[in-house]
Amino acid sequence: MSNPESSPQAAASSTSPPSHAGHIHTPLCRSCGAPAAAPAPAPWTGDSPPPAYRPIRMPAINAPTNTAAIVLSPVPQPLPVPPASPPFAFQAPAKRIASPDDIARFKDSTHGRHFLGFVASLSASVHGRKLSDPLPSPPSPAVSALLDLISALSAFVASTPPFPHSSRYGNPAFRLWHEKLGDSVNELIAPITATAASPSDLAGAEVELAPYLLDSFGNGTRIDYGTGHETNFAAFLYCLARLGLITEPDYPAVVLRVFASYLDLMRTLQDTYLLEPAGSHGVWGLDDYHFLPFVFGAAQLIDHKYMKPKSIHNPDILENFSKEYMYLACVMYVKKVKKGPFAEHSPMLDDISAVPNWKKVNSGLLKMYKAEVLEKVPIMQHFLFGSLIKWYGS
Repeated sequence: MSNPESSPQAAASSTSPPSHAGHIHTPLCRSCGAPAAAPAPAPWTGDSPPPAYRPIRMPAINAPTNTAAIVLSPVPQPLPVPPASPPFAFQAPAKRIASPDDIARFKDSTHGRHFLGFVASLSASVHGRKLSDPLPSPPSPAVSALLDLISALSAFVASTPPFPHSSRYGNPAFRLWHEKLGDSVNELIAPITATAASPSDLAGAEVELAPYLLDSFGNGTRIDYGTGHETNFAAFLYCLARLGLITEPDYPAVVLRVFASYLDLMRTLQDTYLLEPAGSHGVWGLDDYHFLPFVFGAAQLIDHKYMKPKSIHNPDILENFSKEYMYLACVMYVKKVKKGPFAEHSPMLDDISAVPNWKKVNSGLLKMYKAEVLEKVPIMQHFLFGSLIKWYGS
């Protein structure tokens, strides 16, 4: 999705011979020997591999190295969630991924494919929808219970003020907030499972659901948060879908109400307790903490009559529409917390703004989520597997 050759510096460095002893050689015409200007490279639209280039900035350690593979990979498509059937054998989920081979096994497994398909389905459900739009169907009891859960966790913030703290990251009061989450997690989950057609079938489900929820809001010991925690929240929702507690008609509400509320809570936690970004990609990432709101937010903007990807550079648009579109809210947050020119502190987002339409942005971000989150060992080593998201062969 990047457009590195759009800058004059990159074009010059890719067409000029290397300099010697500080002297810069100018290309000469083969016929007359006069200085020749190199033609400007065609802009990259994302439909083909990015052209080779010499970076104008030193690459960060976490800079994506497989851009061409991401571009050429198929766009993840929505898939139905395979329903789980009683009798259930709930179990405490465990970590299984420790190597690239494990990533390959997960990627090719039934639940690896369907989990990504679930994310794509959530994205597809909000095409062209604002956060304030009426839902196509009333919120189900499970969606209402999820919103109550997030409200309860928000109340914990009000009752757990941050300690006086001089460090840039890691207010220790977050450990107290996380302890409150751990102490009440079963009581928070119970109203959700109680919405089942036969609640008795889900007796003991908390033992499997709770670890996903506990890991959805950051690490209480390290006082950090990243895309792995966000992915565990998506996994928690996937487990609820497997149990039939949320269904496809609920998906718009799951994104526009539940996930939007989750994002608001996470921004509050990040700002209140100064959570450290877990495994941040720095300038090469979209956001120090999140990925999915960019996917869902781009889906919201598909086919918008006026707003294009380049509209993120218009401060009036961000100010007036960030409360309706998650993508714009995320860009506005990034601009608030990072200083300096946008193209320098967020080159990935800046490059994406040159993509011609939101459908291409959404498709590219889904591919990038698969490659840069679900296929990265440092992130997925914390992913959990139990009876609802089974490890391959189990």
